[in-house]
Amino acid sequence: MQLPIIGDKPSTATPTSPLQSDDECRGNYAVISLGCPKNLVDTEQMLGRLDEDGYRMVDSVDSADFVVVNTCGFIDSARDESLEAIDEMLELKRLGKIRNVVVTGCLAERQQGKLLESRPEIDAMVGVFGRNEIVSVIENLRTGIEEQQKVFRPAAVQPLSDAKRRAVTPRHFAYLKISEGCDRLCTFCAIPKMRGKHYSKPIEQVVEEAKQLGKSGVREVVIVAQDTTYYGKDLYGEPRLADLLIELDQIESIDWIRLMYFYPMYIDDKLIDTLASSKKILPYIDMPLQHASDRMLKRMSRKTTRSSQEQILRDLRERIPNLVMRTTMITGFPGETDQDFAELAEFVAEQRFEHLGVFTYSVEEDTPAAKLPDRVASEVANERYEQLMAIQQQVAFDWLEGRIGTSEPILIDSPLPDQPGVWIGRSRSEAPDIDGVVIVSGFDDETEVAVGDMIQCEIVAADGYDLIAAPVAG
Repeated sequence: MQLPIIGDKPSTATPTSPLQSDDECRGNYAVISLGCPKNLVDTEQMLGRLDEDGYRMVDSVDSADFVVVNTCGFIDSARDESLEAIDEMLELKRLGKIRNVVVTGCLAERQQGKLLESRPEIDAMVGVFGRNEIVSVIENLRTGIEEQQKVFRPAAVQPLSDAKRRAVTPRHFAYLKISEGCDRLCTFCAIPKMRGKHYSKPIEQVVEEAKQLGKSGVREVVIVAQDTTYYGKDLYGEPRLADLLIELDQIESIDWIRLMYFYPMYIDDKLIDTLASSKKILPYIDMPLQHASDRMLKRMSRKTTRSSQEQILRDLRERIPNLVMRTTMITGFPGETDQDFAELAEFVAEQRFEHLGVFTYSVEEDTPAAKLPDRVASEVANERYEQLMAIQQQVAFDWLEGRIGTSEPILIDSPLPDQPGVWIGRSRSEAPDIDGVVIVSGFDDETEVAVGDMIQCEIVAADGYDLIAAPVAG
């Protein structure tokens, strides 16, 4: 397993104290951050606090005194990845290469005693809502307190600030969490058990955090939440995402605002008009729909129907020019028949989503779906997964081919390893980490290119799910 160990990078968010010299450093640590962008923001918040208190992040466990593993507990594969990372770190501890292993995040929150019982060598466990106490936990370990440290707090009733963070994304983009938790009761999902009920940050707080990101050099802000369209319902009595976006759109230092995790409710005329008329909000929406059969949507407790989803998609595409849609679907949900899947496949073929991800159903302990009858065999779920991805592949390839010959601004993310003069970037149509990329080459010898540059390029070819581009002269 190749662990995603976060390296020692300069902060790209609200500045914390500078890195300490060897004499001032209280200890070296490495971080493994797993799961979604919301979890990554939590990681950045913990790093900011550790940095401020004099600890130093290193890019290898070989030079770390302790390792923080921020885990994901969403589905089977994510839990397996988290457990594998924990086990690798515990083995290094047994070999004397590191002193302490600290487990944080969603898996810690969800399993608590079960995880400690199966892995008693874990030195400390910090739940989702104990993240701000990471320094005191590490200090207790550093000073030799022997008992196992456990910090689990009730779900917050007010939003936790994410201002004191050390961003670990590249300097030019960052995730901005606008709310926490979820009030949806989708039968397959355990997020409310791990993250609690929905609560929003006030508009003023989100805007201030966004301004700080912009001041630090962030060009693209990616809006994340468990349920973005529900934003503000708890604070203001009605969803206020449109009002928040109007404020964010005025921040001069930010170039792009990207929207993730829309739920297909509370999408009204004001919100669509805001998206269509904004200067900086990209025509890109991530809206996980999960299925298209009314019967499956009801069993999932999604509170939508196929016809309502189709209407939402029509409204969005008709009123937002050049809109790019991303969604996710689930195959093999309990009770899914051949007819249900046929409806889903038809829907995907008709809607022609530019980006689509597919999950096979994963049994989540203590969720209503775990008790549903008529389980679908894993081989059937996997076969349906392959069929759906085959449909989507052709849709995606056709879309990418249609972009050849167009000219678009490309945001440069990184150099392509071992390829001098070749760069990896993204257009407005690709979100970081989950979508394809744009490979850019053809710069003349006098042109200086740096990560974070935005360069007008012509799309010249498609390569699988990626595009090839060249800079436009002049």
